[in-house]
Amino acid sequence: MDATPDTVARLAQPHRKAVLVALLWITISAGLLFAVLNLLYGSRALAVVELVMVAYSGLILIAIRRTAHLERWILAFILSFFAAMMFALTTPRSTPSVFAWILLVPILSHLLLGRRLGFAVALFFIAVAGVIFFVKHGDDPELMHVLPIANLTIVSLSILAFSHVYEVSRERSEIRLLRLAQTDFLTGLANRSRFKDIFDRERQRSLREQKPLSLLVIDLDYFKEVNDRFGHEAGDAALVYVAHLLNRRLRATDLACRLGGEEFGVILVDTPGELAIDVAEDLRRTLEHSPFPNDGQPINLTMSVGVAQFGIDGSSLRSLLAAADARLYRGKTDGRNRVVGSLAVPAGARRRTTVLEEVTGL
Repeated sequence: MDATPDTVARLAQPHRKAVLVALLWITISAGLLFAVLNLLYGSRALAVVELVMVAYSGLILIAIRRTAHLERWILAFILSFFAAMMFALTTPRSTPSVFAWILLVPILSHLLLGRRLGFAVALFFIAVAGVIFFVKHGDDPELMHVLPIANLTIVSLSILAFSHVYEVSRERSEIRLLRLAQTDFLTGLANRSRFKDIFDRERQRSLREQKPLSLLVIDLDYFKEVNDRFGHEAGDAALVYVAHLLNRRLRATDLACRLGGEEFGVILVDTPGELAIDVAEDLRRTLEHSPFPNDGQPINLTMSVGVAQFGIDGSSLRSLLAAADARLYRGKTDGRNRVVGSLAVPAGARRRTTVLEEVTGL
């Protein structure tokens, strides 16, 4: 399970908003200037369009202050902005130099819309501008010469390509950085930050689609004894071993996380409490019967697990973790190596011997 693209999109919003605000102010300033100039030179239709864009830009500046739908406002403005630009290209009094504004299209499209939608929008308006250029200046031998047309085409496509490559590279870099920031350095599992992000997303989906959602809190039993007896290097390797076990036994749609130390958390999507108990019991039993191979000297590990279900045991991550922690603590006090949930009798009734007892045979 990976929420990275969604997180990247959320992180990009402040930057896109800053670019949009700058573009809006430029549109207002330049629009007023060109409206006056076009009125003086008799281009009333274009002046009206520019004044409309000035007013529209002002309204959007007000609207985006506290909007929850920034992407929609960006798309609404950028399409209008480019459409007004195409109209300016078609006016009889416009000179060939006006087509220089087309070079802004791929840059603004990628900055404001991202790599996929930005590329599509830029390619469309560049093509429209090309058609306008040939229709308007097709009978001008100087402009229809191969060299100026080749220069204009290559420059436009080069800026489109560079803008797209840069945006792709930027998004991939952000994804890599986010994965590093949201990954536990030792086990490779998600850390608390990503655990919270994924839970928030799945919580909304659970409410929207009325699907069950459960959490597991897992703690390795007597793990301090592993560090004391075999050293912290072996303890770290044991944590990695458990992390791999969790990844093998869980579905791709679930998420395992290292909460800290020898404690792990698991998000089980589309999973009611009673089924979550079965999943936890499978994990407990698998670890119990799969000793950690430590340089030819197997170390027996066990886990205690607390189970909580969204909606029944709480509606926030904090409340669910508190419920699962309380059941985990109950399992510890009742003898460890067991699963405790609200819908089943604690599993693993027999007491699990400690690591030192298993290694020494005492």
